[in-house]
Formats: sequence, C-alpha cells, structure tokens
Amino acid sequence: MNKIFGYEKLMPMNSGVEAAETSIKLARRYGYINKEIEPNKAEILVARDNFWGRSIAAISSSTDPKSYLKFGPYVPNFIKIPYNNIEVLENHLKINKNIVAYMLEPIQGEAGIIVPDDGYLKKVRELCDKYNVLMICDEIQTGLGRTGKMLASDYEDIKPDILLLAKSLSGGFMPISAILCDDKIMLNIKAGEHGSTFGGNPLASVVAMESVKVIIEEGMIENSYNMGLYMRNKIENIIKKKKVDVKIRGKGLMNGIEFSEKIKVEDFIRYMGDNKILCNSTKRNTARITPPLIINKEDIDKFSYYFEKFI
Repeated sequence: MNKIFGYEKLMPMNSGVEAAETSIKLARRYGYINKEIEPNKAEILVARDNFWGRSIAAISSSTDPKSYLKFGPYVPNFIKIPYNNIEVLENHLKINKNIVAYMLEPIQGEAGIIVPDDGYLKKVRELCDKYNVLMICDEIQTGLGRTGKMLASDYEDIKPDILLLAKSLSGGFMPISAILCDDKIMLNIKAGEHGSTFGGNPLASVVAMESVKVIIEEGMIENSYNMGLYMRNKIENIIKKKKVDVKIRGKGLMNGIEFSEKIKVEDFIRYMGDNKILCNSTKRNTARITPPLIINKEDIDKFSYYFEKFI
C-alpha cells in the first residue's frame, strides 16, 4: 500500500471519521514538535461545507446546522474558510503562525459535488509548503478510482502530506480506513499514544489490499474515467435538447446533477428509485450520481433514458 500511494507509513483505522480524527492528532503533534507552537494553541483550517463525519470534532468543524446544532459545546481551534479561494487561504497562513494543517476534499462531496478551479489544489500545495503547514487531503469519497484517477489529487499531480482513505477501501465489505503519511509526521506519535481496538484487523487489512489490487488490475480506474465522460456528455446533450435549467458537474464517476428550484431533487431520487436506479441527494438541490466503477454504457444509457423522461 505504501508503494502504491508513495508514502513511508500507513496507519489503519476503522472508519472515515476515525481516519480524519487521527489526521488532526498527527497534525497537532507535528505542529508542537516541528513548529514549536505553544501547548494547546494549534489551529486547523477546514473548508466550509466540508463533511468528514459525525464525531464531536467533525461537527465542530462543520458549517452545516444539521450536523452541529444542539450537540455543543464544540472542539475549539477549527477555522472555517471558503473552499476554492486561494486568497483567503493565504491571508490566514500569513497572519496565523499557529495553523498546523489545512484539511480539504479535492472534490467536495456532501456540499453538492463541488469541483474546484483548475490549479486550486496545486496552489494549496505551494502555500502549505511555503508556510510549513500540512496539507490533508480527505479522499474518503474521491479516492480509489472514483474520479477517474487513483486519487482526485492526481489530476493536479500533487501529493498531500496526509492522505485519508476509507469507504471503498475494502469494496464496502469490511470496516477499514487508512491514514498515509511520511515518517516525519507519523513517527511523532509513539507506541501507546494512539490506537484503536480493531484498527488493523487482519481480515479487513487483507480485504483492503486485495480491493486496491483489483481496482488497478481490472481497469476500474480507466473505466471510471471513460464512463464518466460518456455519462456527462449524454446528460449535457439532454439538457441542451430539453432547454432546462439543470447542470451536471464532476469527474470520473463522481457526478452531481443540480436542478433549478422548480424541480425538487427528492422527486428525482424517488422517481429513479421507482425505476430501480439508486442515487442520493446532497446540498444545493443536487443529485449525487456515483455508480459502481464497473458500470457500462448500457447502464448509463438506461440512466439517461429515465433522466430525460423525468425532466
């Protein structure tokens, strides 16, 4: 796994939120040791409209009332900044020496499949290097072929300091997540200072390694890229033909269809479900379309047929 992803260490945990929590601990410890930040002063930048779980720390970093309302008090020292805004990011890094990390999704999932501008991730990488701040990429939704690359961050050829994987890591079969980083970060935590009862479960670990192997060897990443293009072209052509106020965005097989206020996304989800097609909704009246990485043109044609009938 370290060879595939290019890191010196991997720490297995059980879920995405555990992986994200662990990355926060690693970033804080790195800041105290390597940046000599005063005790309990470390701060973490997070993108607004993020979603990385339902733990107390996760909801403390959330801007969604459905996540945090009436669950306080909250964990301090999370700073929420606009996604896809380099100027605001640099302003914070310039004036605040207590920032130890910026955690973001390369494509925001729950926010409505929000794809950042080309070059955004590369600029984030440059700024994190400039100010000695760790770049944490939450690839729990975007990773492992979902966007047509092994990692969504591969589109800009950047390597985050800490990489988070989960969900599809075991093909949905076993609870497992992974935190990958190099020794300069991971080895700041010593034996007994962090762990999990079932983290590194032998069966889950074997399943995860085989899952990644299958994704690579069976061409699922390439299929995700090609079928994603095919799907977006089909849907865009239908939108133009019907002249409706609908947008599709995404990469690979991680796509969002955003409807105007005239169409309720819940009605679309229900309609597709009645026709044995599963999808879900996110913010901004958006349907999240994330089919299996083995999907073919016939299945996409079926989806497109019902999409056109609906609108």
